[in-house]
Amino acid sequence: MYIPILSLWLPILLAAVLVFVASSIIHMFLGYHANDYRKLPVEDQIQDALQPFSIPPGDYVLPHAASAEEMKSEEYKAKVERGPAAFITVVDGRSVLNMGPQLTQWFVYLVVVGVFVAYAAGRTLSPGAEYLSVFRLTGTVAFACYAMSLPQRSVWYGVRWTSTLKSMFDGLIYALLTAGVFGWLWPVG
Repeated sequence: MYIPILSLWLPILLAAVLVFVASSIIHMFLGYHANDYRKLPVEDQIQDALQPFSIPPGDYVLPHAASAEEMKSEEYKAKVERGPAAFITVVDGRSVLNMGPQLTQWFVYLVVVGVFVAYAAGRTLSPGAEYLSVFRLTGTVAFACYAMSLPQRSVWYGVRWTSTLKSMFDGLIYALLTAGVFGWLWPVG
């Protein structure tokens, strides 16, 4: 017998709220993510140099090769050797000052993770399942959602492993909170 996702709406929403609060505490008060991004020594000059180009928000790579053949070209190789090489994300400056839209998207993401957790648990566990069984399964699924794709940033984009590991630790905290809520509010038999 499976449990429909809609019958797990309370743990989905409560887990999302708790993870939202925990992530706010982590990023606003604990400060261990403060050095995830470094300041460029010539920040003002780089901002001044890029400003006239009005680069639209998006992800960019420098130098850019549009194909495997172009990556083999002498011109591309020369650009890489000349350096610097960079992965750059450009955002609308206003979004840095007004984080409302990002916080809304973050909460929606947390709810979506809760839906996936509920789906996996509802298809695997029966009503009245033991707390520890619910905790293990939902915690594993939540950790996979929150943390297991993060190493790709270090593997492919050069994000420092310390930053990735700190974010994975956050994912563990979020997973434990999610698992606790689902274990607590799991339907009785």
